[in-house]
Amino acid sequence: MDRAIIHIDMDAFYASIEQRDNPCFKNKPVIIGGRSKRAVVCTASYEARKYGIHSAMPMAKAKRLCPKGIYLPVNMDKYKRESRKIMNILGRYSKIIEPLSIDEAFIDVTGKDALSIAKQIKKDIKNELQLTASIGISANKFMAKLASDVEKPDGLTIIKKEDIINFLKPLPVSKLWGVGPRMERELNKLGIYIVEDVQKYNLDILIKKFGKKGKEIYNFSFGIDNRPVETHLVSQSIGEEETFLKDINDIGILCKKLRIFSINLSNKLVKKGFLVKTITVKVKYSDFTVETRSFTFSIPTYDSNIIYETSKHLLISKFNLTKNIRLLGISFSNLIYPHDPIQLSFEI
Repeated sequence: MDRAIIHIDMDAFYASIEQRDNPCFKNKPVIIGGRSKRAVVCTASYEARKYGIHSAMPMAKAKRLCPKGIYLPVNMDKYKRESRKIMNILGRYSKIIEPLSIDEAFIDVTGKDALSIAKQIKKDIKNELQLTASIGISANKFMAKLASDVEKPDGLTIIKKEDIINFLKPLPVSKLWGVGPRMERELNKLGIYIVEDVQKYNLDILIKKFGKKGKEIYNFSFGIDNRPVETHLVSQSIGEEETFLKDINDIGILCKKLRIFSINLSNKLVKKGFLVKTITVKVKYSDFTVETRSFTFSIPTYDSNIIYETSKHLLISKFNLTKNIRLLGISFSNLIYPHDPIQLSFEI
């Protein structure tokens, strides 16, 4: 039986919740993010996006682009409560649910009327939570996620199995799952710019050049994705942290600590038979203020090198390294039992 996968992606989730809860924010540019000098935008309302503001943009730049915007701190407890309500709604229609993050998830509705379910989910979210979601439906996770991005906000798009190849052809190669900026540059060197270029390329050359990653990219270019919707989320989390005897502002020392944490935690994952989806780096500054930054993988991992490079990227790009640091730590959440022991590669 052909699979039917739905991807639900909430529209400007944090900002939409704030607009719902504060009528004076309705139809105004609302930007959610941190307050430090190095803070970045977490979410921007669609009104704010018209000014060119997007997630991960430095907050200082956002304020230059939209000085009259409404800037609010992250209220994670509130957003988590709304996320739980959304997941409960999804649970009415399928028990095969894979949360990707606080505001998006896959559900497997194979054998059911996917379109009717998607419409009802949108209706339930709108009526019960006064929020909107964009939904994609297709034969697998990769295509369903692409479909949900076609029409935003409040969209609903189906990509039928017979339309997949033609849908993919004109897309930039960066739309393929796992193709980050570095891989995109390497593909461009081979004359590959759009997905159709991959479809026409010699598979043996791609494998010779990129190994298993080349085969993955080739398969994705034809919309081939056999990964199951992962339901075996593990509620527990694991982590390591260290409070230093003296405050540290040496990035080299901090990175060495991250390397040790990454190796130790990777070993724990292997021992328990888990993969990790979400990595969180925690920093306590000399003034005792605490900040955390997280990253959720599209493809879970136990690889210590991937864990280290990701945590280092978070540390260097998301924290105020001009301040002395008293404590540093890494924690893992969204741990899963893998259906398949094969570890796909990941690129930051």
